[in-house]
Amino acid sequence: QMQLVESGGGSVQAGGSLRLSCAASRSIASGWCMAWFRQSPGKAREGVGSIDSRGITKYRDSVKGRFTISKDNANNTLYLEMNSLKPEDSAMYYCAAATKSPVFCGPYDGGWSYWGQGTQVTVSS
Repeated sequence: QMQLVESGGGSVQAGGSLRLSCAASRSIASGWCMAWFRQSPGKAREGVGSIDSRGITKYRDSVKGRFTISKDNANNTLYLEMNSLKPEDSAMYYCAAATKSPVFCGPYDGGWSYWGQGTQVTVSS
């Protein structure tokens, strides 16, 4: 079992930055694929990015160069650094975890074992 708790959401103006955190209740040092997803009202959930057990990251095209995923294995925490935020980035952001091998680790829907409760990000123009 694993509990995931997100924090760090808030309201910012376009061009601003936020850093989201996802605290895991157990070690994420090895064997875990971690990811960030987001969902806004009336839209399907979409993968933002992922990080595999080797630390390799993948991102959706719309956030490449603006968002950075990292993890602190010592503190069992996943991060999402978001810069140059746009109004279209507004959404509820969720972290997810699964014991996927690096080959199958990516910000794709399906196969996630654990989800956090979400943290809201609102970007105003």
